[in-house]
Amino acid sequence: MKILGHERILELLLSLKAQSFLFTGPEGVGRRAVARWYAWQLNGEHYANDYLEIAPETETKGGKKARKPQILLEQIAPREAGGENLLDWLSTHPRHRAKVAVIDGAHLLNEPAGNALLKILEEPPAYARIILIAPSRELVLPTLASRSLEIAFGPLPLSILRQLSTDPEVLAYAEGAVGRVRWALEHPLEFQKLLARTEGVLESLVGPHSGAAQTQQALKALGELDHGLGYLARRLEGIFPPESPRRREALEALAQTQEALSAYTGEELAYTWLALRLWRLVNSQSDPARAGTPYAAKKTSQAKPL
Repeated sequence: MKILGHERILELLLSLKAQSFLFTGPEGVGRRAVARWYAWQLNGEHYANDYLEIAPETETKGGKKARKPQILLEQIAPREAGGENLLDWLSTHPRHRAKVAVIDGAHLLNEPAGNALLKILEEPPAYARIILIAPSRELVLPTLASRSLEIAFGPLPLSILRQLSTDPEVLAYAEGAVGRVRWALEHPLEFQKLLARTEGVLESLVGPHSGAAQTQQALKALGELDHGLGYLARRLEGIFPPESPRRREALEALAQTQEALSAYTGEELAYTWLALRLWRLVNSQSDPARAGTPYAAKKTSQAKPL
């Protein structure tokens, strides 16, 4: 099993005796791949027999798409409804050397699930290895983070990503995350939609035909794509300087909108509020300052909104 980059982390993992780890870092940087590699190192090519991944539920019990995915109690501990869960899975001995369980999205554990996981981390079976995956330590329940050894993952250098692609748009989108490179290559149409619709939002804020109404429509189109608002947050540096208070306010507005949508606030209301907020932040800048922004000076993509 080959892993791109992270050589120091791979070497370190093999020397550690800890039973629980916290893998932190940007989405797509390789945390899941390294978790599988670790299981493979412990158990060999048949590692899947003793490997379990638990991820947030993305659908409601009614079959609808969950706006706020969560890891639920029944995924960690047994419930009346039955189904596979971590505690029951760990109650049997491994076929090989160790059982490796990955909690993919540890920051999305609801409170009962987090409490149940804490009991497991306090007294894990000797053969258990438990890996929590989250964007940062601060987002994980402190009681869980304190019982896990943190392994921090950083972006990969371009020299490594170029082994997969030399497309400048793909590399710019990836920002050091190998998972983003692979997603863009495997889903070229969705990738172009993401670029074009993000460009449409930026154009609606600073372009010659900009306006709050145009921004609202562009945001709604972008919101139809997975991770659309997240990518927009990364692109806002083209409008606001990195240390600008307005950039921080814009990012906060994006986060508030995502929270509102996850709480089932109407999309029309959420995107209208966000459009007005971003429009005011952009246009409260003086014309000279606005004209000097990196985005106004040189657009990073010429794709038209789809």
